[in-house]
Amino acid sequence: MVLDLLVHNAAVFDGVGYRPELSAMGVANGRIVALGGDELRDAATANTRIIDAEGGLLSPGFIDAHVHPIEGGLEHARCNLAGISTVDALLVAIGNYAAANPDEEWILGGGWQMSTFPGGAPLASDLDRVVPDRPVYLPNRDHHGTWVNSVALARAGITRDTPDPADGRIERDADGNPTGTLHEGASELVKRLIPADTDDSRYRALLDAQRYLHSFGITGWQDAIVGNYGGHTDTSPIYQRAAENGNLLSRVVAALWWDRNRGLEQLDELRVSRALHTHPLFRATSIKIMQDGIPENHTAAMADPYRATGCRCAGDHRGISFLDPYQLAEVVCALDADDWQVHIHAIGDRAVTESLDAIERARKVNGPSDNRHHLAHIQIVNPLDIARFVSLDVTANIQTLWATNEPQMRELNLPALGEKRYGWQYPFGDLASAGAFLASGSDWPVSTPDPWKAIHVAVNRVLDSQDPDFNPVPLHIEHAMSLESALAAYTSGSARVNHDDDAGSLSVGRRADFAIANRNPFDNEMVSVSTTANRLTYIGGVEVFAR
Repeated sequence: MVLDLLVHNAAVFDGVGYRPELSAMGVANGRIVALGGDELRDAATANTRIIDAEGGLLSPGFIDAHVHPIEGGLEHARCNLAGISTVDALLVAIGNYAAANPDEEWILGGGWQMSTFPGGAPLASDLDRVVPDRPVYLPNRDHHGTWVNSVALARAGITRDTPDPADGRIERDADGNPTGTLHEGASELVKRLIPADTDDSRYRALLDAQRYLHSFGITGWQDAIVGNYGGHTDTSPIYQRAAENGNLLSRVVAALWWDRNRGLEQLDELRVSRALHTHPLFRATSIKIMQDGIPENHTAAMADPYRATGCRCAGDHRGISFLDPYQLAEVVCALDADDWQVHIHAIGDRAVTESLDAIERARKVNGPSDNRHHLAHIQIVNPLDIARFVSLDVTANIQTLWATNEPQMRELNLPALGEKRYGWQYPFGDLASAGAFLASGSDWPVSTPDPWKAIHVAVNRVLDSQDPDFNPVPLHIEHAMSLESALAAYTSGSARVNHDDDAGSLSVGRRADFAIANRNPFDNEMVSVSTTANRLTYIGGVEVFAR
């Protein structure tokens, strides 16, 4: 056995469990050929690259099961508001960006937090103070609402007489005048006016995003929205170009967008995309369905009404199901029969139930399949639905970083949900204990793509103490995951969802996609997972990132 590469002096997580009996791995021709201990050094030659892990964790490369890299790359190059926690600081950042970019027709970017503003709804009048002469369009960090200025409202013709679209809401004052926040589908009233990004700018954004993701040990992902919708342009040709040019190094699955305003006739177009994109590094095999919104703006689909927290939530308001349950079941049955994977955004408890019902209908009509359907986010889950993930073979696609008592949770969700449903949030440990398949993702640019930050929250249910939103009270610690199950979800679990059965595991014969961290988090998992950081990233035995 001749090794091209030897990693030694490592702690080892193999994709399923922690393996303290192992400390070394050998690689040849891009594949793992040996796992063991110090005896593997005997197989090294003068041509073997030797990596001393210095006691840090060797793991499979992370796979992000729900991420938006091109959008993240574009947003980070623009007016990036992530991490800014006061209105005054946001306005300074926006004003500075506008002053530094006088030739930009629109001021674009985003990343603000709803909890920064009363009721989660910022005002156009504040934006007008810093950018009075150009339209401003800034999605919040969740991308379920947008802050716009008066110029943008005027360009879109949005007035007190403009009706709310069926899939969204215009925030208004007591007289019915728009105030500057557009929720869900209402954002499209402005977004459709923004000049499209060029293919070259999207291509640069993809490559910048890939470098950024590699820095966190991420070696593959599922892009959660690829296709035409609203102001979004189909990005599958961008991926295909990068794959064919040799610039795409990661393996990517595209989740093509399901247009909720159309019917099954769009299947023919989706089949064309699937047939066009069969590159080993880029496959269009999944379909993204957006079933509801988010609880912060009361658009997450809930079984029972939101509690009244002001004029927005009076009466019998239960959020929005973008597809009615019958239509959703019809769509999922058709997609499953056509061998598509279904990737459903479901946040409210009603949306989760409706999605599980639709998949159950597909199972009854079509029989079992290996399509590996998954529900993303699953924020509020009725405990009665936990076992259904197992019985229906549905993967929980989880974003564990969000499972904390951060300001948006306490100030917006708790008053709207009440204590009982607040306690149903993010039951990841319950799903793991029940035996459900789990996959992990970041939803970047909604939140950081750093898996170790997310894994820290999965285990502790609190943010790192250095985070400005740190709250020492865990968000229902009974829903916490073990470190092993959190790591497995981000490696072998996500690889399974992507049908990439050659990744997600350190085992002989598998592709040598791996990451090496700066330390071994199993030494003190409950305290210091977040101090773990990625040092090295390899894909197919080739280094793609070194810190």
